Amino acid sequence: MAVFVALGAFLMTLAGGWTAQRVTDRRHLVLGLAGGLMLGVVGLDLLPEALEAAGREVFGVPAALLLFVAGFLMAHLVERLLAARQAAHGGDEHAHHRAPEVGLTAAAAMVGHSAMDGVAMGAAFQVGGGMGAAVALAVIAHDFADGFNTFTLTRLYGNARRKALAMLGADALAPVVGAASTSFVAIPEWFLGGYLGLFGGALLYLAAAEILPEAHHAHAARSTLLCTIAGAAFVWLVVGLAA
Repeated sequence: MAVFVALGAFLMTLAGGWTAQRVTDRRHLVLGLAGGLMLGVVGLDLLPEALEAAGREVFGVPAALLLFVAGFLMAHLVERLLAARQAAHGGDEHAHHRAPEVGLTAAAAMVGHSAMDGVAMGAAFQVGGGMGAAVALAVIAHDFADGFNTFTLTRLYGNARRKALAMLGADALAPVVGAASTSFVAIPEWFLGGYLGLFGGALLYLAAAEILPEAHHAHAARSTLLCTIAGAAFVWLVVGLAA
């Protein structure tokens, strides 16, 4: 049942990627919307789930928040190391915005997140049909944002369109694979919470330090800001409906 429902997430992810492709003539709006979606996913979806799943504290601080900070710093470190490497090879001061490795790494993290969504869906159906349906609704609804962000992130850093489509396809398949895996393997809840915290920190860094500045640098307009707010509000709506 979980695998069958996960096919809905597959289709919704592809729809998000297709939308991102079709609005290339409004790149600043795409980036503004992607930044808002990423901010909403981190603050309203990933972090609450991570805090609930990870549970334990380390020296007075929830483990999920420590991993969240670690993820943010890790993304910053990787981005700076790639920028330094390109500068050493004659790249210009903005070269880090076009480091393909950053885009592929970010997209791979999105794929991992989607796989964990599938795992959560499969585990929920093991608990009961009602719980499974609620989790499935949340996963399918926000997978549009996942597909949109996966394609946008990959292309933003200079990767070819075929690579962006390949990452989009992997992201679409990930929930199906994750749901199917629950028939064979049970992932500990604490591990899932820690992963979500780490991934949330990295995603927030990309949104705040890369995506949104690029959106407003390319075309500083009120419409870009409105798209960012709309993206965050959309995630809030999805989380509220699934609650």
